Amino acid sequence: MAGTRSRSGAKTKNALHGKLRQKRKNGQFYYRLIVSKGVRKEFALKTSDPDEAFQRAADLDSIWLSSTREVALAQMNAIRSFSKLAQRLSFEEAWKKYETHPDRAMPQTFGERKGYYNTFFEFVRLASGKDSRGKIRRVPVTYIDEVTPELCQEFSEYLKTTGLSVDTHNRKIKRLRKIFSCLKDYYDGENPFSSKALMRSIREETGLIVYRQAFTKEQEEQLLAVLSDSDPNHKLKDKEEIRVIYTIGIYTGQRLKDCVMLQWQNIDMKNRRLWVKQFKTGKEVTIPMAPELYDALIEAKAWKCNQYVTPKTAAEYNRLHRNGKGFENVMVDRNMLKPIRWIGLEPSVSVPSRRKKMTVYGFHSLRHSFASFCAEAGVPKATLLSILGTDSDIADKYYTHVSEESQRKAIEAIRNKSTTTSQEKIDRVLKLLMPEDGKQQDHAPNDTLQQVLEILKGA
Repeated sequence: MAGTRSRSGAKTKNALHGKLRQKRKNGQFYYRLIVSKGVRKEFALKTSDPDEAFQRAADLDSIWLSSTREVALAQMNAIRSFSKLAQRLSFEEAWKKYETHPDRAMPQTFGERKGYYNTFFEFVRLASGKDSRGKIRRVPVTYIDEVTPELCQEFSEYLKTTGLSVDTHNRKIKRLRKIFSCLKDYYDGENPFSSKALMRSIREETGLIVYRQAFTKEQEEQLLAVLSDSDPNHKLKDKEEIRVIYTIGIYTGQRLKDCVMLQWQNIDMKNRRLWVKQFKTGKEVTIPMAPELYDALIEAKAWKCNQYVTPKTAAEYNRLHRNGKGFENVMVDRNMLKPIRWIGLEPSVSVPSRRKKMTVYGFHSLRHSFASFCAEAGVPKATLLSILGTDSDIADKYYTHVSEESQRKAIEAIRNKSTTTSQEKIDRVLKLLMPEDGKQQDHAPNDTLQQVLEILKGA
């Protein structure tokens, strides 16, 4: 549309060559121009004031109409960084773009990689405007640049109805945030998933959430005992290997996959140390070998047939999915839970509002136990982290924990009504043992000791 001018010389609002619009109420204005068939440019005008936005759009129009398209685009791109390429990109094409983007997320496990794909297309299904029965309930969205913060909020509200935990809900939002950050050249403005309002607060599950429990030393001993006996009620595939894996977990605090995939080349039997490069974090840790672990590894040498300490269980982890990518076999997880049930513990429990049961006891509980025992023994937190890796959540949980014995002492201190200071007690003991006149008190040794104890206790 050619530009016309008012008496004052300014363009009228309906005389712009392109389209002026706001994506959200009271939000900033954008100016869209069709530059060729199927390709458009959209300029963020960096203002929410209508008059100022119109003036900036008019300035861009002047450049667009006064020169060749190539020169005009170059000039407009340079003006205060207004523009972004807004070539239309469908959802199907968007996923292909994301998969080859250099900044895409590259998780170590097949399950998490698949999670990105499933989460994206779960959002695409909602954006299609159809309900679960296939009925159209609103105008469908099919292009990346059509995704609005309101649509993202609708997706967040939908997730709340599916019985997901707060952590899983937030993980899905973060996945979409990452995907859209890699596709920022195909929409204008901020990442539509950047709003904090899309996330849920952990406080929503206060009173409902069941936390992972640590094993006691007695329970760990019971686990090793049931994995060592020949009771016909305790049958388990590759039971000897499972016992070794549990022993590694107990005395190193490493995650299940790190224990299962431990290789002989990372074990120094002579100096009794082992090295682990953690699959989840990529961190390398070195750990001294406890005598119990050393004995278990000596037994494992009897079945040594390849580089893995537990070759049969490692083979399960090394199996390939039909698409050629590796995945953790569910049978390994099931085998790890059986001994926990054998000693009378229930691995998971049902929780209101949750679709899935929450895990209470599992192999990962050994990691919690390791941190708990270190905290109780007064091991410095930095030393614990040098073994566990940078898993500060677990460390923080147990290094702010106060033992029952410490709590009991605190209650006893409150019950003690004496206001005598420590120095006053010391002075009284010294006076009792060394009188001012230099003469020894006429007390039996046991009587003197009893008086000293009463003074120190604050009696």
